[in-house]
Amino acid sequence: MAAKDIFNIDMALGYLAWALCITTYVWPRLRAMDRVEAHRAIATFNSFRFFGLVFLLPGFVGPNLPQGFATPAAYGDLATALLAILVLLTVRVRFLFWPLVWAFNLVGLADLVIDTARAVSVNLPSVAGQLGAGYAIPMLYVPALFWMHILAFWLLLRPGRAPVRSTNARMSLAATE
Repeated sequence: MAAKDIFNIDMALGYLAWALCITTYVWPRLRAMDRVEAHRAIATFNSFRFFGLVFLLPGFVGPNLPQGFATPAAYGDLATALLAILVLLTVRVRFLFWPLVWAFNLVGLADLVIDTARAVSVNLPSVAGQLGAGYAIPMLYVPALFWMHILAFWLLLRPGRAPVRSTNARMSLAATE
């Protein structure tokens, strides 16, 4: 099977698997939380996006990874991670917290969309092996980030109301069973 086909199958299944996982396990818990706590959880997940800098690390990625993809993806992820960390640091300063929540989600989702467009424009699927160990990022982490940004916007745009409580939802994102 061609690298391009494997890349496209893996990416499509990554988005589908994360959609199913998030719909089943994450969304019910986020919806049950206080809005601030839900956005803190989403920001915490995104705070690890600094890892995208590995697209610039020789040896971790192949020498022929298109720089037209690698450099913007790496720095877009870093900017999003820093904004997410600022969200976490300003949770008690609400006049800063909410604008930073918006900024980190706008920058983060825009970064994912722009990186996807760049990947297509440089034909990244045909040189997927150049991603090296970084291959896991667009297959496993990016789809989860995408869906978490969608949930963040859903929470930001819905009218303020009390958290939805369900018998299956816990206040923690971690399941104990």
